[in-house]
Amino acid sequence: MIRVLLVDDQELIRTGLRGILRAPFGFEVVGECADGGEVAGAVDATAPDVVLMDVRMPFTDGVQATLQLKRRGSSPPVLALTTFDDDQALAGMLRAGAAGFVLKGVPAEDLQRAVRVVAEGGAWLDPAVTARVLTVYRTAAPPTAGQAGWSGRDRDLDALTSRELEVLALIGLGKTNGEIAAELFVSEGTVKTHVNHLFTKLRLRDRAAAVVFAFDHGLVRRPS
Repeated sequence: MIRVLLVDDQELIRTGLRGILRAPFGFEVVGECADGGEVAGAVDATAPDVVLMDVRMPFTDGVQATLQLKRRGSSPPVLALTTFDDDQALAGMLRAGAAGFVLKGVPAEDLQRAVRVVAEGGAWLDPAVTARVLTVYRTAAPPTAGQAGWSGRDRDLDALTSRELEVLALIGLGKTNGEIAAELFVSEGTVKTHVNHLFTKLRLRDRAAAVVFAFDHGLVRRPS
C-alpha cells in the first residue's frame, strides 16, 4: 500500500484525489494539507511514501514547501500537481527538488501510475508539457557548485559506459529501476549500480535532474 499525503488548498480537489487514490488501487491517503506550510509537520506525523503537492497555494506555495522538505535531508519524494499553463511554476518545482509533475485533470490511471512511479523512486514528467517546462528550467536553473550549467557536463557523457547510456535514456523516458531491469534483462540491483555510477559521473542530484539531462542531450525524443 502506497501512503500518500495530499497538499492542495481546494477541498474539492482533495476530495477528487481521495476518490482516485483508494485502497482498492493500492493507495492510502494518510493525511491532507490545505497549505504548504503544513507539509513538514504532516510528513513527520504520517510518514508518507510520496507527497502529491499543488504548486499554487495562497500562503506557502509548492516550491517553498518542497524546498523546506529537501533541506531536511531524508524526506519523501514530491510529485507536483498543477494546471496545463504553469510552466514557470513547474520549472521552479523541479529546481526545488520535486521528482516530477502531473497535470490536474489527467485520467485516473495516469495519476495512479505517476504516484506509483515517484513512490518507487522514479521521476514523472507529464509529456504534454515536458518540452515547454524544460525550456523554462534550462534558462533559469542555477548551476551547482563548481559547474557552469549543463555545458560543463557535456564531456562527462564520454565517461559513461554504453550500458550506463542505455540506463540514462530509459530514465529519461520515466521508467523505474524495475522496468529498466526488465527491458535490459538484468537484475534490479544491477540497474541501481548503473544509476549510482551515472549520477556520480554526471554529478546529478536526483532522478528528475537525470530526466532533464537526458532530454537536453538528445538521449530522449522530445514530446511534441
